[in-house]
Amino acid sequence: MNSSTTQPIGTPGQPWGAAEKALWLSRQTRERSYATDVLSSVDRLRDRFDVLEYGRLDYPPESFPLVAIRSRQWRDDLPHALVTGGVHGYETSGVHGALQFLDLRAADYTGRINLLVAPCISPWAYERIHRWNPQAIDPNRSFRDNSPAGESAALMKLIAPLRDRFLVHIDLHETTDSDDTEFRPALAARDGKPLEPGGIPDGFYLVDDSAHPQPAFQNAVIAAVAKVTHIAPADGKGEIIGLRVVAPGVIEIPLKQLGLCAGITDAPYKTTTEVYPDSPRATPAQCNAAQVAAVCAALDYALAHRP
Repeated sequence: MNSSTTQPIGTPGQPWGAAEKALWLSRQTRERSYATDVLSSVDRLRDRFDVLEYGRLDYPPESFPLVAIRSRQWRDDLPHALVTGGVHGYETSGVHGALQFLDLRAADYTGRINLLVAPCISPWAYERIHRWNPQAIDPNRSFRDNSPAGESAALMKLIAPLRDRFLVHIDLHETTDSDDTEFRPALAARDGKPLEPGGIPDGFYLVDDSAHPQPAFQNAVIAAVAKVTHIAPADGKGEIIGLRVVAPGVIEIPLKQLGLCAGITDAPYKTTTEVYPDSPRATPAQCNAAQVAAVCAALDYALAHRP
């Protein structure tokens, strides 16, 4: 894990400037390989899917191609589905769950729905096991016009021609212990704000769109994932991460208003998964399997309940 919060950066109560961001960046170290872990897996899918390079992130001296995988039998008369992972690069099962879905289950949907999968939206952060990009920007708060994050802008450009044609979008995430120990303290320091008390839910949960909730859809995904891993209970206040639990394992957030990835399409069915990989009751294989189960359940429900 990076050491960005072991020694506080900046002055309490004052947002970071260029010097503080440069110091933070100097402390980030490469811990794994996007080329080895992700691009090589994508290459093994090329005989079954179309692979698109939809952008490139240049962070000298490094450069990262952004890749998406698309159904080879794409048909304009079919509904479209978007699966995204790795918006936060440190959330490992989002990346590998998306790739595992493509490898093991995507063929089940051939001729039923067009699949567009962007498995690792933030490759620099994937390699550093971090939440932000090199400018200390969170891509998952940056899905908006004139986005300050290249990761977010590239994905928005990719899906723009289809934005109002998607039936379903599932965005694959994790909530980790490092959210409390590293990323929330770093966020407070960066913005010059007090550290808000946190708390990590033990288990899987979903984030619905409070502007257009789809409770039956969310419940169907929860039911499928519960066969793979445990669902996060509400805390003593009836909340998960400070938000009211509206059904077992489900909370609601205004996705588009907050610039979140799951809000970038007009899909009637959309959700954000949150796997808990640090639980003693969950293995990495279970976390990946939970993401795959969530994607399949989302697709199955959306296909069975098309508007």
